[in-house]
Amino acid sequence: MSTSKVTYLGDLRTNCEHLASGNSYVTDAPVDNNGQGAAFSPTDTVATGLANCMLTMMGIKARDMKVSLDGSTALVTKTMAANPRRISKIDVIMELPSGFDAKTKQILENTANTCPVHHSLHPDIEKNIVFNWESLKA
Repeated sequence: MSTSKVTYLGDLRTNCEHLASGNSYVTDAPVDNNGQGAAFSPTDTVATGLANCMLTMMGIKARDMKVSLDGSTALVTKTMAANPRRISKIDVIMELPSGFDAKTKQILENTANTCPVHHSLHPDIEKNIVFNWESLKA
């Protein structure tokens, strides 16, 4: 069964539909590549997918450990390179709750750093991940 359907809308935009749920989002080419930058670009979705996956996998592990990561955030910065045009670096800064012991933090960080998207990205993409524990009050 297919995962998604992408429809080209014209003007460098696509509509991306998740077939199982019917949820959708629009992408737009970035300003620096002939677009309007009115929505996530395709490379934005890839970079953001890293943070999505990391937080999701951490959430699964946290639930198994009977702790909560509710309210955690990840700020993503994508850097592009040329020749060929590609993602060269993804910075992810995580803001995470206070109150966890060192062992729990290490388990959750290891879980994040071994998520499927992290493993799926090309090894030449530099990934800088920062875990700011204690930045959210429990």
